[in-house]
Amino acid sequence: MSTPLPHPLPSWRERALALFPAGSNGEYHIPPDLVPVLERGHGPLVWDTEGDEWLDVTMAWGSALVGHGHPKVLEAAMKAAHDGFNFAAVNRRGVELAERIHELSPCAERVRFVASGTEATMLCLRIAHAATGRPKVLRFLGAYHGQHPVGVAGMLGDDRLPAPQCDASGAGAPWAEHDVLVAPFNDLTTTLDTLRAHAHELAAVIVEPFHRCLKPLPGFLAGLREATTRHGIPLIFDEVVTGFRFAPGGAQEYYGVIPDLVAYGKALGGGFPIGAYAGRAELMEVVAEDRLPGPRYAWSASTTGGNPVSCAAALAALNLLCQPGVHEALHRAGDSLRQGMLGVLRRHAPDGQVLGDGPIAQFAFAPRPITDHATWRAADRHRGRAVMLELLRRRVFLNPLGTKLYLSIAHQPAHLDLFLERFDQALAVALAGATR
Repeated sequence: MSTPLPHPLPSWRERALALFPAGSNGEYHIPPDLVPVLERGHGPLVWDTEGDEWLDVTMAWGSALVGHGHPKVLEAAMKAAHDGFNFAAVNRRGVELAERIHELSPCAERVRFVASGTEATMLCLRIAHAATGRPKVLRFLGAYHGQHPVGVAGMLGDDRLPAPQCDASGAGAPWAEHDVLVAPFNDLTTTLDTLRAHAHELAAVIVEPFHRCLKPLPGFLAGLREATTRHGIPLIFDEVVTGFRFAPGGAQEYYGVIPDLVAYGKALGGGFPIGAYAGRAELMEVVAEDRLPGPRYAWSASTTGGNPVSCAAALAALNLLCQPGVHEALHRAGDSLRQGMLGVLRRHAPDGQVLGDGPIAQFAFAPRPITDHATWRAADRHRGRAVMLELLRRRVFLNPLGTKLYLSIAHQPAHLDLFLERFDQALAVALAGATR
């Protein structure tokens, strides 16, 4: 009798699809036949479990701004790990990192650490509620501020509800329709009208100063700063994306507007998980435990926030990012990528647009300039997704939901040329298919 052949082991892709909803840990929405399982990364490249090499332009959703596996970050983290992974308490490396953030961030008079950007924005909001005693928050249509309900409410919304009423779709919290107000980004007139009408009940205004992939129009952030100051409403900058990426002092330095509170994450950790929130001393003091039980007190504690390994990695990352010429090089790379993408798009689609600032880019097909959520929603998402899926087939690793393309200090001109070559190929195939 012959011995039966063993059943082949399922592939890593099959194993991922069997356990992870949609085969991902969130958001990517990649078709099952294209789902990669990543094995390792170095610089701007990643390799999957099949051994295929990918050019990475998502860079861990922007958290690997110094590139994957940077040796300086790895060395710092390993040295710290040797002394203990976590103490859930203030430690030397955490103090050093807080001092560095205070030095770089214009509004950071006081600092606390958490484990993610989501927690950082959530704590900024909690502080504002406690400090003002007011119930509501104003945010901008289409922005993403983390996985908590206020962070998601108004991100996915259509025109079902008239502004300033918020669509709570995706937030899992119907109450957000009542406690969250929305305004269109870059529309200062509408925003000021909403502030005047609701100033008495607004605890905070939270904004991504660089909104998804859209630049603020001249005067928008400054007008928002002036109005919130006049009405006594704390202004929160969600700098989870822009922090330390656009300049050493982030969007505050780059756009020249200083908020009352700021949230950090992503690039701060050099790829390691970390979050931080900071701001004016009189606001930040509402988390001091000598205020227990309140009423002007907000609970804030984190088991892993400020752990010495992440703090050491963050210090190493900031040392790299603050070297002379680094941000100038990041901006040159971003400008080069966007100009190259626009040149390629013009050969294929007259309605193609390129968005972004600093080392961030995205493309879209839209009938008029994209400056806010409404004009972004008017873009042809079907064609955009088709192009991004073709890029995935050409081993360009990105998020095909179309949020952002991220560059790092590890991306060199040859990597940008490679992306543009594959972008050209993807456009030709995807747009030919769209016209059939």
